[in-house]
Amino acid sequence: MKRISAIHFATALILAGAGPAGAADTVNTQGPTVRVEKLADGLEHPWAVEVLPDGAYLVSERPGRMRIVRDGKVSEPIGGVPKVSARGQGGLMDVALAPDFATSRKLYFTAAVANGQGSGTEAFSATLSADEKALDAVTPVFTMRRFTAGNIQYGSRIAIARDGSLFISVGDRGDRDRSQDWRDDAGSIIHINADGSIPADNPFKDGGKALPEIFSKGHRNPQGITFDTKDGKLYTVEHGARGGDEINQPEAGKNYGWPIITYGRDYSGAEIGEGTAKKGLEQPLHYWDPSIAPGALAVYRGAMFPEWDGDFLVAALKFQLLSRMQRDESGAFVAEERLFEGEYGRIRDVIVAPDGALLMVTDEDDGALLRVSRAEANNG
Repeated sequence: MKRISAIHFATALILAGAGPAGAADTVNTQGPTVRVEKLADGLEHPWAVEVLPDGAYLVSERPGRMRIVRDGKVSEPIGGVPKVSARGQGGLMDVALAPDFATSRKLYFTAAVANGQGSGTEAFSATLSADEKALDAVTPVFTMRRFTAGNIQYGSRIAIARDGSLFISVGDRGDRDRSQDWRDDAGSIIHINADGSIPADNPFKDGGKALPEIFSKGHRNPQGITFDTKDGKLYTVEHGARGGDEINQPEAGKNYGWPIITYGRDYSGAEIGEGTAKKGLEQPLHYWDPSIAPGALAVYRGAMFPEWDGDFLVAALKFQLLSRMQRDESGAFVAEERLFEGEYGRIRDVIVAPDGALLMVTDEDDGALLRVSRAEANNG
């Protein structure tokens, strides 16, 4: 796979500051002028957002709450969310609506949970009650098999395949060697059916070489995972150490190298592993050095910004920006535009709404839900 180093382009910003909920800014980009509107604030470390069928927003907060934002108002916490281990990087993380949510009201979410051995990543299914006040039928569908001490690098996001099965990203939990242990869920992309059973096409479904739920290995802390709706390909974005953040295209049974190969270094400055390449280990599609601390990934397929079609959108925590990764006709990354740098805080999630607008949440004590749309001046 072809890889390129990061290519940076300056982005002109015309911003008046974040302002209260309902405030909006106008931002010039290399292409369209966009409008950034704050739909809600006062959220405590929001982690993920989804759009409900009526256009309201479901938001998760890392301390262990879900809320609905409708008409600029933030609901009381939804009941029924299980107890999470809200320590360090842990807590309530991703939320994803089932494809048939409009009729089934089913959703999935991930969280760090604790037991007597420590903590680990778990995924649940649930249904949202008709009055939107509680989660019902909350059921674990995946629990990583080894819980350990420490409170970092849980992953974890969910991507739902066309057949309804779930791909779940799990971090190495701060123990890099776990990413190369095929009998350990840490540092993996997990693939399960919606009920938690093992798909028939999983590469290790017989449990011989590896745990049957493992789809790919050698990941450090993948906090973004998504399908390109045009071609059905799966992509992830993951944190490196000091440098070495990566975009990967996970394929069944393959090893993406961490910590044997990496483009990053240890936080001490020491080298990690055996270099940047080794036979039998996959190369990233792209890497960043220095790190941008990626929090989420979306592939743009929407009507509002046709000039962004096929671009990768990466939410970044470290530089508080949205990275728009541009691709050529072959799919290779050729340029990067950095949007909103330092203006709104740590961007934790980005998704493409049904109307083609972008939705983002900011991972702050007073976090916000933001909507990015095309400025009216450019609509004609």
